[in-house]
Amino acid sequence: MPIVQQGNINTTALVVPDLYVQIVPPQNLILNGVPTNIVGVVGTASWGPVGSPVVIGTMSDYAHTFGPIMARKYDLGTPVAIAVQQGAWNFRCVRVTDGTDTAAAFQLPNTTTLFTALHTGSLGNRINVALSTGSRATSWRLTVSLPGLQPEVFDNISGNGVAFWAALATAVNHGLGPQRGPSQIIIMNAGATVADPVAFSWSFSYGVPGTDGATAISAATLVGSDTLPRTGMYALRGQSCSLAMLADGDEAAHWGTQAEFGLSEGIYMILTTAAGDNIGSAVFAKQSWGLDTYAVKLMFGDWVWWIDLANQTVRLVSPQGFVVGRLANLSPEQSSLNKPLYGVAGTQKSGSPGSGQLATYSTAELSTLLSAGIDMIANPQPGGNFWGVRGGHNASSNAATNGDNYTRLTNYIAATLASGMGQYVGQVVNASLFRRIRATQLSFLQGMLSQGLLGSTDGAVPFSVVCDASNNPLARTGLGYVQSDAQVQYQAINEKFIVNLEGGQTVQVQRQILPTTPGALAA
Repeated sequence: MPIVQQGNINTTALVVPDLYVQIVPPQNLILNGVPTNIVGVVGTASWGPVGSPVVIGTMSDYAHTFGPIMARKYDLGTPVAIAVQQGAWNFRCVRVTDGTDTAAAFQLPNTTTLFTALHTGSLGNRINVALSTGSRATSWRLTVSLPGLQPEVFDNISGNGVAFWAALATAVNHGLGPQRGPSQIIIMNAGATVADPVAFSWSFSYGVPGTDGATAISAATLVGSDTLPRTGMYALRGQSCSLAMLADGDEAAHWGTQAEFGLSEGIYMILTTAAGDNIGSAVFAKQSWGLDTYAVKLMFGDWVWWIDLANQTVRLVSPQGFVVGRLANLSPEQSSLNKPLYGVAGTQKSGSPGSGQLATYSTAELSTLLSAGIDMIANPQPGGNFWGVRGGHNASSNAATNGDNYTRLTNYIAATLASGMGQYVGQVVNASLFRRIRATQLSFLQGMLSQGLLGSTDGAVPFSVVCDASNNPLARTGLGYVQSDAQVQYQAINEKFIVNLEGGQTVQVQRQILPTTPGALAA
């Protein structure tokens, strides 16, 4: 009684009398939407791997991997912290350097034993290594500590002279088994040390200092290279980011490169003009560089005053972190318009905190910027006196595609289809295949409709999928082509809400008599 998978045997050419059980897989593939809250951030840090995307969920994760927030331009931790305040919690962080970064190192006095920080950066200068009596008799324990990280303990290292230092180096570099893996703080080279071990405690501040490589950073550094190994922005390829930003990358010459990357990866790129920019120069820069695409959101260079609790200061920071965090905490059919932003203490336009100034955008200024496809953070909002994104637009000049919702929904649907529909490649082309392809897409779109991501003003179904002989003639399928055509109507965003009021002592009110129910009043 053979049990086989369907398609593994030719059921029209069986010879042996027997029972043949075929396992038939589900005929309709179910698509689950891809995440829309993954944020890619590129910037500098004082610790951590360079050029490798790291999954970060909280600021504790960030501190463990990249060290503290640094009060400087291009800092990686600053926009992550700001985005966390807006509710974001799913990041892919990439550290960049200018190539001058070095790892802190300390050579044990009177020996050739060298301890070197695992990563480059100034945080490594705070590493401490201490040798003390081990848990077992005649053994030693090395404790490696770094502020913000759990101390690492390598216990019960025995021996004398060269044998001891070699054993200690092996423990540090390779671990002591499942319970104590290799160090995530330092690497050790025992050299040719022959002295017997004695207790010590040393800080790397007495050794060769580590440096961040953050003094000559530019937008070009943040963009990086698309050749292997990829660096900067290009390290985010294949990371499933739906939103991304280059921390403080305000150079217009690189806007086009970011737009191209966003289009190719299905990522909504959040850009900014330079701090203290004026409206005329921002509009001119966007037009002169030909930035007109739904793939990016360009924020006006009215940078934001933010209370940096980690460094106990009020800093002027890019608006990118606020916007990317707010969008990451919204469903993709939503707009950033009229949604509260948290942690804003003021902007360059409104004035620094405590200045007593409270300037606002005029209607003419808002009209000029939004007409040019440039968004901004402002207070008040249509919903009240709070800070928020004032337009909810991307950089496109096409009114049909210039909303946040268009970019995010389009990328979401496209990425979901790309992630799941490939399973139909290689299957036999027939009416059953057409039916299953169509059913899969309709099921996904119906799920979006039931959850409110899609809808219509008249209650009609806002999507259709065609995959049959009408759009797959034999001349095409005979060459191996199968085509599925979907149309999806998005929900519009209420941007210009008009309330008509007719009042006066001569107004004739047309009253509507409503059906009465117990406790109800007729108007």
